[in-house]
Amino acid sequence: MEPITLFFGKIIAPYLFASGLGFLISTKFYENRLKNSDKSDPLAINLSGMVHFLIGIVILTNHFLWNNILEAIVTLLGFSFLGKGVTLIVIPNLILKSTKTSVKALRISGIGFIIFSLILGYLSFIYYT
Repeated sequence: MEPITLFFGKIIAPYLFASGLGFLISTKFYENRLKNSDKSDPLAINLSGMVHFLIGIVILTNHFLWNNILEAIVTLLGFSFLGKGVTLIVIPNLILKSTKTSVKALRISGIGFIIFSLILGYLSFIYYT
């Protein structure tokens, strides 16, 4: 296993776990933010896009591997971060229109993030080490 794959996996898994917990514990906060997305600060949206873009491009320039499930997951996450970053920067209105979501959807997303983080964490911290 490539050390860079484990490095990215060990960083992304806890982030996804924390995000999932945030969606579950602070559901009302995120619901209110999403309902008021039309009042979002353009600079904050651009900065969020920049962060996503930079994370994605860092992953992809250092990790473009497909030899096993963990390498494929990390590479696909790189594409995902990059795609979200580009979208937030280039067509933010599209993202803002798609953020009308429910408490149920936030909770399902939170559970999905946690499950995915546990799989990624298991592969990164236990299975491949």
